[in-house]
Amino acid sequence: MSDDIPLIDPHHHLWDITNNYYPWLNDGAKPSAFGDYSAIIHDYLLDDFLADAAGQNLVKSVHLDVGYDPADPVGETRWLQAIANKRGFPHGIVGYADFSKPDVGDLLDAHMDSPNFRGIRQSMNYHEDPAKTYLSCPEVSRTPEWRRGFQELVRRDLSFDLQLYYPQMAEFHELARDFPDTQIILNHTGMQVDGIEHFDAWREGMRTLASAPNLACKISGLGMGDFNWTTESIRPYVEEAIAIFGIDRCMFASNFPVDKLFSSYGTIFDAFKQITASYSRDERMKLFHDNAERFYKL
Repeated sequence: MSDDIPLIDPHHHLWDITNNYYPWLNDGAKPSAFGDYSAIIHDYLLDDFLADAAGQNLVKSVHLDVGYDPADPVGETRWLQAIANKRGFPHGIVGYADFSKPDVGDLLDAHMDSPNFRGIRQSMNYHEDPAKTYLSCPEVSRTPEWRRGFQELVRRDLSFDLQLYYPQMAEFHELARDFPDTQIILNHTGMQVDGIEHFDAWREGMRTLASAPNLACKISGLGMGDFNWTTESIRPYVEEAIAIFGIDRCMFASNFPVDKLFSSYGTIFDAFKQITASYSRDERMKLFHDNAERFYKL
C-alpha cells in the first residue's frame, strides 16, 4: 500500500552471529514464546533490514536489545553505534542492563558513551510456561535491589522499554506510578501470546497500565501471538490499544526480524495503514512517525 507518510520504526533488531555472541541464536533454537525461530538464525545486518523495509518510506529507526552476550551488554551498543556512525541507522539504541546488579550505574554510564543510546530494556516476562518465561522468579520489579537499580535509570533521564505479559500489568503500573518522571514504553502491545480467549483480560490490564500518564505503547509483535494473523485478526488489538492509550501515546513498529517468521515487513505496515485508513493525516503522522521521534528523542 503506497503512502507518503514517513515511517520511523521504533522497534527492530540487528545481529551478527558470525562475529558476536547471542546465546539464544548462537547456541541453537530453544522453546520460545514465538515458536520455532530456527529460520532466523543467521546474520541479520543493516542492509538486510533496509531491504526488508524497502517501499515503506523508512526514515529513522530504533534498535532494541536482542540478547547479546550477557557478559558484555555494552558491546552491543558500541557495535550499533559504529554502524550508525557510518550509515545513520539506527538513530536510537535501547540496550540491556539488569537493574538488580549493584554496578548497574556504571553499566549505564558505559552505554551512554554512545550518543545514540536512549534507554534500557530488561525483558520482564514471567509465565507459568517455561518456554515463555524470561525471569527466574515473579515480581522482580517489586524487590528493593531491582528498584535501587531502576533509580539509576531515573537519575540519567533514560527511558525504559517494558516487555511483559498481561497478568503482570498491575505490577508495572505500580512501577510507573512510583517513578512518574520516567518514560516507560510498553513493547509489543502487551505481548498477548495466550490466545484470543484472553483478550478481555489483556484489555483490562492495558487499561490499568494506560492510567499511568508516563506509559506509552508500541503496537507491534502481534504475530507472536497469532502466527497466521490477518489484518482483521489483529484489528481488535490495534484499535483497543489506540482507544486505551490514545493516539498521542501509541506508535507502530515492526519487531523485525522476529516477526519475519510470520509475515513480510510490508505486510505488517500495510495492515496498520489499512486499519488507520480513516484517520486524519495528523493522527497517522503521530502513529507512524512523530510519537516515535518524540519518545525516543530522535
